[in-house]
Amino acid sequence: MIAYIIRRALYAIPILIGVNLLTFMLFFVVNSPEEVARLHLGDKYTTQEQVEAWKQEHGYDKPLLYNPEAGGLEQLTDTIFYTKSVRLFVFDFGNSDSGRNIGHDIRQRMWPSLAIAVPSLLLGLLLNATLALMLAFFRATYLDVGGVVLCVVLMSISSLFYIIGGQYLVGKLLQLVPISGYDTGFEAVKFLILPVVIGVIYGIGSGTRWYRTLFLEEISKDYVRTARAKGLSEQWVLFRHVLRNALIPILTGVVVILPLLFMGSLITESFFGIPGLGSYTIDAIQRQDFSIVRAMVFLGTVLYILGLLLTDISYTLADPRIRLR
Repeated sequence: MIAYIIRRALYAIPILIGVNLLTFMLFFVVNSPEEVARLHLGDKYTTQEQVEAWKQEHGYDKPLLYNPEAGGLEQLTDTIFYTKSVRLFVFDFGNSDSGRNIGHDIRQRMWPSLAIAVPSLLLGLLLNATLALMLAFFRATYLDVGGVVLCVVLMSISSLFYIIGGQYLVGKLLQLVPISGYDTGFEAVKFLILPVVIGVIYGIGSGTRWYRTLFLEEISKDYVRTARAKGLSEQWVLFRHVLRNALIPILTGVVVILPLLFMGSLITESFFGIPGLGSYTIDAIQRQDFSIVRAMVFLGTVLYILGLLLTDISYTLADPRIRLR
């Protein structure tokens, strides 16, 4: 088991290095540090002295890859590549272009993102699996057909409709919860109810339809017919056999989206004024703060690779035969 995990983890190293190099090229080769400086200062009425001062203040005045003026190891470390890219591997994100500590901001903003994403995932998984099992139990009936049609309708509606409609109906007309904002401690619950509910409702269509497909595929297999021939009830077959054997594709969909739980939802957090990592990224893009964007791209890559590794591990728990491959 340990050897299997180590082998899978080693596969991720070249991917992480490749993404880091590609990100560096996009941010520092395609757009030179001087262009970044002029972008922040404004192209008009900007002197070369102001550009050089900004570059020196933010650490963009160093050579990209190699510093011939330095001595010894500093020829490689006293460069933009080392300070802005290599140090990301030890999660040293440095400061943003506005001067704030990125690591501190991430540690502060990750909790509101998790407070929305984790309940949405757990409630959505439970609700979608339950509805899908119900449709599979009543397969080829009017209830099944109506449920599939409703799922397609829900999938066809934009998430913005749920967000704006929920804010207007629940927040403005009924005034049950605040429309937007956030607070610390237990007071944050009232600000999280509406985003979580909307997140669960938005995922019902795609989640239920996908799980239903998985369950119907399992129902058509020989072991299910054998279980029925032994006299087992349909409920026992669905919950004891079909649900268990459909765990692998379900785990694939659940574990892979774990990075999104940490990174937050860009749209939801922006509309509801939640100070999470999603709104943090959107604000950085709007301010053209490339230091934050680079950090979030790298962090997202690490979390996605971690999600894939957790997926492989969960496969071995669901089916021990996989670790032998």
